[in-house]
Amino acid sequence: MRMRQGTAADAEALFALIHEHQAEGHLLPRNLEEIRRRASGFVVSEVAGVLQACVELAPLSDSVAEVRSLVVSGIARGQGVATRLLARLRRRAVENGYDTLAAFTHDPRFFVRQNFSMVPHHRVPEKIARDCAACPLFRRCGQHAMTLSLTDGREIGFHGTRDIEQVEDRRAAVA
Repeated sequence: MRMRQGTAADAEALFALIHEHQAEGHLLPRNLEEIRRRASGFVVSEVAGVLQACVELAPLSDSVAEVRSLVVSGIARGQGVATRLLARLRRRAVENGYDTLAAFTHDPRFFVRQNFSMVPHHRVPEKIARDCAACPLFRRCGQHAMTLSLTDGREIGFHGTRDIEQVEDRRAAVA
């Protein structure tokens, strides 16, 4: 499995991968032209030239970037691909001078394991202004806001099984 920066030539494969996994209910719709314009912001994983996974580093401001469209194909799941993609994305965010990574997710368990902290949505006003305020599901989308500090020399977040169980309990109570 090879990881690399996305290119405009990957746009159709990125679109297909994202579109295929939207039915799972965890991804926001993306259109092909938007993906083509933003392809260089993706990190992709491929096997034998076939795209198996992707994630986008989407700038929200000079200091905050969002983890977007994290997708791993069914045949590549369970192999640590998402963790490796996120590690690569995190390094790119630091290299680009971002202070914070944000993620919005229906299922926070993966991000909890990556040391993201669950925060109230208003703690990421850049995302609210850019995407959420115009969304028809604003304030009732069911997504959790997650952040990871990239500047304090430590990563603050939930740690340990007990905290993951609390997230799962909270999720079950909402459902």
